[in-house]
Amino acid sequence: MTRITATCHCGAVEIAADLVAPLSEAKRCNCSFCKRRQAANVSAAASSLRVLRGNDVLTLYQWGTGTAQHYFCRICGIYTHHRRRTRPDECGINIGCIDGINPADFEPIETTDGIELKL
Repeated sequence: MTRITATCHCGAVEIAADLVAPLSEAKRCNCSFCKRRQAANVSAAASSLRVLRGNDVLTLYQWGTGTAQHYFCRICGIYTHHRRRTRPDECGINIGCIDGINPADFEPIETTDGIELKL
């Protein structure tokens, strides 16, 4: 596993996690929420995720079943990570927040079908 750190735009939030997939496997989702957000994410073990800084400024967004948990910095608005609906043992980490990573280097990024995906 690869250990990463990631930060929001303003730096108030910093997280660390162990990736379970390489950055080259980052994906986007086409569900009603993710298609608007358009941030590619990579898989990390949910048990490894640690908020190193800014837990007090993280905002949680949920809808529908409430299973997926999307986290944002309430200061700058950047999505840092989410707990998945389909794989609650995994988190998606916004690759644009990972230190030293440029998401454009991984284009084209595959889109998963979050609209038709059933549990």
